[in-house]
Amino acid sequence: MNIKDIVNRDIVNLTNCEGEPIHIPGSIQPHGFLFGIKKDTLRIEYCSENTSSYISLKPDAILGKSLNEVVPAEQASEFARYATARVIDTAQPFVFTLEEVSYNTTVHQSGDTIILEFEPFPDGTINLPNLYNQTRHFVSVLEKTTYLQELCQEIANETREITGYDRVMIYRFDTDYNGEVIAESKVDEIDSFAGQMYPHTDIPVQARELYIRNPLRMIADINNEPVRLLTIDEGSNKSNQSLDLSLSILRSVSPIHIEYLKNMGVGATLTISLLQNGKLWGLIACHHYSPKILPHYTRLSALLQGHFLTSQIAVRETAEEFEVGQEVDKALSDSLTLLHENEDFIEACHQSPSLLKLANATGAVIYYNGQLYKNGVVPGDEELISLMTKLAEKYPMQGFHTDRISDIFPEAKSFSKSAAGIVYHSVASMNPDGIMWIRSEKIETINWAGNPDKAVLNNEDGLRLTPRKSFELWMVEVKDKSLPWRKLELNAASNFSYALQKHINYQLIQVQEDKNRVLNEELKTANKELANLNWISTHDLKEPLRKIQIFASKVLDREDPYLSAQVKDSVERMRFAAEKMQTLIEDILTYSKTGNMEKVYERTDLNEIASTVIKDLRDTIEEKKATVTFDKLPVLSVIPFQIRQLFVNLISNGIKFTTPEVIPLIHIRVSKVNGSEIGEEKAVADAQYYRIAFIDNGIGFEDEYRERIFDVFQRLHPAHRYPGTGIGLAICKKIMENHKGFLFASSELGIGSIFNAYFPVE
Repeated sequence: MNIKDIVNRDIVNLTNCEGEPIHIPGSIQPHGFLFGIKKDTLRIEYCSENTSSYISLKPDAILGKSLNEVVPAEQASEFARYATARVIDTAQPFVFTLEEVSYNTTVHQSGDTIILEFEPFPDGTINLPNLYNQTRHFVSVLEKTTYLQELCQEIANETREITGYDRVMIYRFDTDYNGEVIAESKVDEIDSFAGQMYPHTDIPVQARELYIRNPLRMIADINNEPVRLLTIDEGSNKSNQSLDLSLSILRSVSPIHIEYLKNMGVGATLTISLLQNGKLWGLIACHHYSPKILPHYTRLSALLQGHFLTSQIAVRETAEEFEVGQEVDKALSDSLTLLHENEDFIEACHQSPSLLKLANATGAVIYYNGQLYKNGVVPGDEELISLMTKLAEKYPMQGFHTDRISDIFPEAKSFSKSAAGIVYHSVASMNPDGIMWIRSEKIETINWAGNPDKAVLNNEDGLRLTPRKSFELWMVEVKDKSLPWRKLELNAASNFSYALQKHINYQLIQVQEDKNRVLNEELKTANKELANLNWISTHDLKEPLRKIQIFASKVLDREDPYLSAQVKDSVERMRFAAEKMQTLIEDILTYSKTGNMEKVYERTDLNEIASTVIKDLRDTIEEKKATVTFDKLPVLSVIPFQIRQLFVNLISNGIKFTTPEVIPLIHIRVSKVNGSEIGEEKAVADAQYYRIAFIDNGIGFEDEYRERIFDVFQRLHPAHRYPGTGIGLAICKKIMENHKGFLFASSELGIGSIFNAYFPVE
């Protein structure tokens, strides 16, 4: 039978230690022995090399045999029932008695292999813990401690009393997994590690993952020689990767970690994981300065201490946060009350103490309308304006916070003493207006256990890197950093910022409403004056014009034989000017009425309007020998007299603006289009419109005038050639606006024009 070991012989150094497969070392610690058996056949596939140190059988007499050939048959049968249970209770190990020695046998499954780890009772007895007394003591500790720090210290004391280790530490991780000793219980003869920090490199990623999977880890003697795991070489490529020892009690230790512990002078360790929400919160780390094997049930008692503490971490942290939260909530409530009670909060109340307390800040700044409103300890105006401007550019629509602003804006290092950490919220987009809470620099002295920048050093032979050897106190002073912002402080700042933004917007709305109120009053006055002007235009101006026309006609009729040609010409010009002015007044009144008259819409057949307009323009049409045709027009809800005016103006223009040698041809074409085709922002993109196109063959106009022609009094041609007031197309555009429609013109000089009137399809 060919037997081989499955030891991992990959060279481990600090260039690859974070990828070291510590869960599959292929070896175990020597304070017990191990079998790996097939689940279905109970055939022993693996065993540790040290079996003969505990039982009289060597590996070659064990490997390949069935379990009942190695242990008493009755115990093998009982174990088969134990191992095939739905859940194996690791807290209750199976007890084998081999050669009159009892072994606690911890059992777990790795793939299709059942791993048995045999540990002899150190004193020959089971030594069950007194769980009642342990639990009762923990309850009394709960009652007398208020804060998490106090509870951790009590747990450290109690764990050392239970286990007998020289030192017990409660070790908490920060967000980067640097660890800090927050509680310690130790014998008097050794130096304290309390308050010291350990870099995240001390516990690499894969080790942290194993602490999550297996919450208890014991190293009995760091100077022991690892025991190889053996298997039968059957050509099946068995290796260390074939046997996952993540949940193993006896799993051997990384050589890197062994050197680390040797450098600390430690002889044995016990580590208990403290988990929160599936993540590693910290550890209970027990150190002994000589070899120490902790019995199975004593280990469980220590593990129970870890469970006790784990159950209280979230509760105690929440309670401590609650105390802070009450103060923050009160300050927020006071600030919001001031905000609601003072219309000019920024000017009157920006120095309120509650504004600082709601975020536990040392300073606060509101930047509004180019002015700084300061509270507490803050940097100078120039630095503040520069910082607020940059923050507004970088975070225009979101909040931002940091406890080290110089990491984001290096120039902020110059004023970090007064402003190392900030919470910022914009209160108006597209400008620097915002609110900022500030925390001054909190110089922190970190007590590292050795220089964290030299966590690894070359060893003497220079062949590979080894863990750092110095665990002397290394003090580092951290500057340009404030205390971190709590979540509840950030929430309070966010809530107040939102309320301030609403307050500012409400003020702006009020100011705008006041302006609108003044404008409305001015508009009412203007409308009254316009109504008076309309009255004057209708009556006071028309009457003198009629008299001028009448008297001019009488002079020409009665005095004709006695008047010189020059006088006759002057009187005729006067009469013509009066008629022109009367036409202008009537067009102005028509334009005014188009916008001001009450809009009464009726279902109207546009075909009837077109026919009526053509009849009314019969004399002009016959005089010019014009032809006016139209497609079948729709029935729409319109203001009838305004649509008639629209048709009159557009058809008249088509007849009027032609050269003498051209016979006017006017056609009214109808089609349906989507709003997106109109080319007008106000058009509803997915709505339909009737396009009624007035197409003529007149003189046309240049494209640059296609918008100007709709302006009041806008004329493109001399009055003596094409008479008119220049108001007709302005009236047409106003009529289309009244109908939520649009009017556009296109033309080609000398070819003709098209006036497109768009009416919404109802």
